[in-house]
Amino acid sequence: MGKRIPLGIAISAAVITAAVTVSLTYVYAMDKFNSKVADINERQAMYTKLSEIDQKARQDYVGTINEKELTDGICAGYLAGLGDSQGKYLSAEKYKEYLNTASSKNIGVGIKTVRDSDGNMEVTEVMPNSPAEKAGIKNGDTVISMDGKEIVRITYGEALNKLDGTKGTKVKLGILRESDGTGPSSAQAETKKMDITVTRAEYVKNTLESSMINGNAAYIKISEFKDGTSDEFTSALSGLIKKGAVGIIIDLRSNSGGNVKAAADVLDTLLPAGDTVRYKDKSNKITTEYTSAPNEIDLPVSVVTDSATFGAAEIFASDIKEFKKGLLVGEKTAGYGTKDEAVPLSDGSAVVLSVANYITVSGDIFSGSGISADVTKTLSASQKSLFERNKLKVTDDPQVQAAVSALIRQGANIKNVPDSDSTD
Repeated sequence: MGKRIPLGIAISAAVITAAVTVSLTYVYAMDKFNSKVADINERQAMYTKLSEIDQKARQDYVGTINEKELTDGICAGYLAGLGDSQGKYLSAEKYKEYLNTASSKNIGVGIKTVRDSDGNMEVTEVMPNSPAEKAGIKNGDTVISMDGKEIVRITYGEALNKLDGTKGTKVKLGILRESDGTGPSSAQAETKKMDITVTRAEYVKNTLESSMINGNAAYIKISEFKDGTSDEFTSALSGLIKKGAVGIIIDLRSNSGGNVKAAADVLDTLLPAGDTVRYKDKSNKITTEYTSAPNEIDLPVSVVTDSATFGAAEIFASDIKEFKKGLLVGEKTAGYGTKDEAVPLSDGSAVVLSVANYITVSGDIFSGSGISADVTKTLSASQKSLFERNKLKVTDDPQVQAAVSALIRQGANIKNVPDSDSTD
């Protein structure tokens, strides 16, 4: 028979346990209360300070206050104060443009550019049948102004944003164009300055190019994942396999990311069954957004990345690496891996917030750190300049040729093996 605990001791123990529980609950409740109070006090201080500024401005400011612009400015300032690199406030007009950009439609001018040494926009590609082509803009043109404002003053990034916009709106581009120098007059060899007005409209954006390189390696370059990219990829790869491709090189350098679903759809073609896209929210809850089916392409893969490989393209590269489907070649990716959400507001405006972090198959957050290459290979300054202008041939591209060597390491019988000097 076990020992009996005296009733008095049992009651005392129960009282002590209850007291400790109450004390801990009280401490926890007080911590939560103090946190809430501090939160409320900080917000009240913010509102008070804003009210002081508003009162002073309305009392003494000699200019005219535009209430709508003031409200938009306050909201934009709040988003800027969060420190979220992707967070932004969108006025009702800007939100409509954002929705157009996020859709499968491309509405704007229809050019690709790089920032030149002067901070201007050098045109590297004019989309076929785009408003830019119809207006007479050519590859090699340099955009120096937009609606009368110099690019260096409105900044290159802001100028890029202004290329897209509402269908039917116009933008006047100040252009510098080098003459081909074929005319009889020496003056014809000089740089011409002109203004070209472009009416924004829908255009088809080229995001995928494919070819056979080094004899029998499939080369597919994807500049952005958009609706329809998966169908284009499947069609291009099928054609190259019929021609005898023994390995696949997927070039994601300067890939701006784009549609995560589109990237997942392409991955579904390449990978075995598994979770391909997952993210972790503020409460550390992990959600699986996309998965791949069991069928996969039975060919080795090399993926080429650089520091301008963003977002959805980073998820793509990470999955190829962690599913052990292929090797990453080139440079570490940009390290932008947040799930952004556009939240519409009551007046038609919206805010864009980072609401979660995408994670790798192994559960790591890559936002801020990027995805490392398995085979590190860089471009020289001159090679990078040519690459940015679509003038670097794959035969002279050390990163692409290193990707070919990576296919060989994985067992691919490549016909034209790259020189060892170009793939060290």
